[in-house]
Amino acid sequence: MVPHLITALTGPINELEQRILESMPAIERWFRLEWMEHTPPFYSSVDLRNAGFKLAPVDTNLFPGGWNNLTNEMLPLAVQAAMAAIEKICPEAKNLLLVPEAHTRNTFYLANVQRLKQIFHQAGLNVRLGTLDESITEPVTMALPDGSELVVEPLQRHRGRLGLKDFDPCTVLLNNDLSAGLPSVLEGLHEQYLLPPLHAGWAVRRKSNHFQSYEEVAKKFSKLLGMDPWLINPMFAQCGQVDFSEGEGLECVQTQADALLTKVRRKYKEYGINEKPFVVVKADNGTYGMGIMMVRDAKELADPSRRTRNKMSVVKDGQQVSQVIIQEGVPTYERMNDAVAEPVVYMIDRYVVGGFYRVHAERGTDENLNAPGASFVPLAFAESNQLPRPGAKPGASAPNRFYMYGVIGRLAMLAASYELEATDPDAEVYE
Repeated sequence: MVPHLITALTGPINELEQRILESMPAIERWFRLEWMEHTPPFYSSVDLRNAGFKLAPVDTNLFPGGWNNLTNEMLPLAVQAAMAAIEKICPEAKNLLLVPEAHTRNTFYLANVQRLKQIFHQAGLNVRLGTLDESITEPVTMALPDGSELVVEPLQRHRGRLGLKDFDPCTVLLNNDLSAGLPSVLEGLHEQYLLPPLHAGWAVRRKSNHFQSYEEVAKKFSKLLGMDPWLINPMFAQCGQVDFSEGEGLECVQTQADALLTKVRRKYKEYGINEKPFVVVKADNGTYGMGIMMVRDAKELADPSRRTRNKMSVVKDGQQVSQVIIQEGVPTYERMNDAVAEPVVYMIDRYVVGGFYRVHAERGTDENLNAPGASFVPLAFAESNQLPRPGAKPGASAPNRFYMYGVIGRLAMLAASYELEATDPDAEVYE
């Protein structure tokens, strides 16, 4: 069973797919060599956009939710990958402490926590949940729609180690993106692994750093395949000291958006693409599809409406937006039952374990789909996405298309690895 997709199966994406399939041994060897030098993030998810002429990541999440949207068929892959990841970090691990988002009763999010707990339990670990919500002082039981329950317990810190009552874990896994700041209870842990590290949290992390690293990865990869990196890389610019509510710093955003639109027009002309380019202005940190606007003409930024100012002023947990990334807009031409769709690829360690389509019936091909009203359709791999069919025509075979998604997803994951190394506050700097 493979989702029925109406994709723009013409033009360069077929050439790109063909080139990726023909170069599969070289690609896999290249990844293998990269992973000898770099450590993959513990887990990640990547939002892709397939424009028919271009396939690129537009966001990489290092604290992915949505694991409940993966099918049961994907569980064995996820469990194997989790085993490999834990083995590298703490082979003697018995206990895993999972720290979810605080203050949430959202049943979809809790189903995601339940699925993560299931994956790591099946990987051979005792998994318990500890919350950063200081108002929780006793274990709390939360009911899920399927009749199961989750117990969330207050965190305890003892002699520099983080745990729960009668539970001392080797590894602490965050499924909380730290948008609200870095909690002191997580700092300076003694002989415990905190995954992902604190500097991966949105209190510190910046999308512009990630896409700087991705540009580097895309150039290396494109050189290997002898192709234009633009086909897999969204161009971007960045502005600091921006305050939408006060209208400050908007000249920078307008100038950069104008320059980027000019660059994209040039590329469209080079490839004979008959589209009106757009850019996406979004908070340089943060998630949940907040603080995002589409711009087709830089003049729109001269005097944004009050609604736009309010929307762009704060992101999750009420954090003020002071820096933005201006990113080349990549339209999505994948559809499912007449609704616009985009693939999201999920990874644990260096392995692709599955994914789904984010589908939104009320949004256009050039709009953000991560918004209320979105639904999720699993990327139901009838066969493993790691086993493409070399003989099939590009675009004709779902495993081939999914293999290509997996390659681009892994490039974004590798970029996250570069990014985390470059921004690690504890890394030794060699002059």
